[in-house]
Amino acid sequence: MGKITVENVTSAASNAFNSFARNKSYVIPGIYDLEVEDTNWVLTSSFIIFTMQTGFGLLESGCVSVKNEVNIMMKNIIDVVLGGFTYWIFGYGLSFGRGSLSNPFVALGDFLIDPGVDDPLMGQIFAAFLFQLSFSTTATTIVPAGWVWGEHGFLRNLGVVDIAGSGPVHLIGGASAFASAAMLGPRLGRYSHGNDPLPLGNPVNACMGLFVLWWGWLAFNSGSTYGISGSKWIYSARAAVMTMLASFGGGFWSVMYSMIRNDGKVDILDLINGILASLVSVTAGCFCYGAWEAILVGFIGSILVCFLAPIFDKMGVDDPVGASAVHGLGGIWGVISVGLFADNPKPLGTTNGRTGLFKGGGWYLFGIQCLAALCLLSWGILSTFILLYIINKIVPIRMDPNEELLGADLMEHRVRHNAIGLSRALSALIPIDVELREMMNVPKIGHNPGHEKCLATIREQIEEHQNWISNEQSPPPKKLRRRSKPKSTLVKKSAFSSKRRSPRALSFGTLSYEKDKNYSPNLILRRGGHIIPADRDSVAQRNEFMPTISSRVDKQNGTQFAWID
Repeated sequence: MGKITVENVTSAASNAFNSFARNKSYVIPGIYDLEVEDTNWVLTSSFIIFTMQTGFGLLESGCVSVKNEVNIMMKNIIDVVLGGFTYWIFGYGLSFGRGSLSNPFVALGDFLIDPGVDDPLMGQIFAAFLFQLSFSTTATTIVPAGWVWGEHGFLRNLGVVDIAGSGPVHLIGGASAFASAAMLGPRLGRYSHGNDPLPLGNPVNACMGLFVLWWGWLAFNSGSTYGISGSKWIYSARAAVMTMLASFGGGFWSVMYSMIRNDGKVDILDLINGILASLVSVTAGCFCYGAWEAILVGFIGSILVCFLAPIFDKMGVDDPVGASAVHGLGGIWGVISVGLFADNPKPLGTTNGRTGLFKGGGWYLFGIQCLAALCLLSWGILSTFILLYIINKIVPIRMDPNEELLGADLMEHRVRHNAIGLSRALSALIPIDVELREMMNVPKIGHNPGHEKCLATIREQIEEHQNWISNEQSPPPKKLRRRSKPKSTLVKKSAFSSKRRSPRALSFGTLSYEKDKNYSPNLILRRGGHIIPADRDSVAQRNEFMPTISSRVDKQNGTQFAWID
């Protein structure tokens, strides 16, 4: 028998891996070439990137009307559920599959990916899938991601550089937003008072969404080094710093722009969109820039969005959150800026040894970046138009006008908000659409319908006593109790005693009425030792006499009281 040596073992392992790679279609050495520390970094970044869904949900719900904010949050949930599920079924395979039918336009293979425990690449495959999944739930990146990042992609093979997705993530998302908004049409009454943005539904939510996205962007960009082994950790740190510097540049411009435009006041949406545009812009070349270059890229991205975003409204494209401008225009600039400012991040080879036009690299990289921007923009708009056209033939993509006036929260999720004019809208629309009558019975959020019934009964009792006082009728019975109610409204346990009692109506204590010589002939109401003239105005009587539920017992009279505190 031959002697076993380290060289023999290494050679055998190498041969086994090569045999495995030839016979398994989903082995992509580039995307699965992960060390242990790389896998930790990729997984951690994936978890953080996933929180960007929270940021998008907060930002979007804060920018739309209150009556649609729940619907926006539901949209983001469904985006993860259905988007993630379909990405596992076929999206990942169309982006990074290695089937025999893969071509420069689309990959084919690795559908329903699920490596077994005997697969030597199981950990790397799951880590790579989760990382790409976190990107995919942010935007419809399936085919363009393959063009730019897949080994089969024609743009990648031409030498396109997009580190974290200004193109296949943000540009595709912005182009899809533009096509969708154009097909959907503006909201009812959107331009009745000009092209100025409508009031935000919840400005605080919008600002919170910005902070969550800001946080997620650090993992989005620095995690795209795809590990920290070797020299990757160096450029990961650089990517994080350049991302922040770019956002400083964009934020600085948006503050100046907004103050000039609004007489010294800062508009919330101007600031949010200016910062987001700078983050989108720096994403493509995040670790290929120096400090001043990153600041300049973010600064210009913010300028483009602040000046060009109003054009979309002039075109009649109603985009409540400005995604068409922020992600579309910012994405185009982000892809092109790599061809101008990128340096060669040795030894990673991200740019294939090339540098940007302003770094003495010539026109090739700049030309390829422009071609990529054009391809991605065209694909995003065209594919979205085709898909929505087909969907619209099956299920209308626009709400009925009556339903739009009432809001998607009520009509699609049976969520009725307070103080947003729904009662007025219902009273106006019900004679037109009888089917809306059931919406009158939807309870308002944050209210206990049982409490409303209790308060109505209390109010009725107080009104009866006020009428008796004003009419100087004979005194009522000394002990007043609430009228009998159906069993469903009775309480099993007294709110005013620790003892458990059988079901009964709430008692409002002992109220005694008498004449007082000092105030005769006016009636005096005596309660708990306090004497108050009965000729007080009705508001004062309501405030002083109207009982409410409180967990205390009037020990002086030995009765249980319900008080207003």
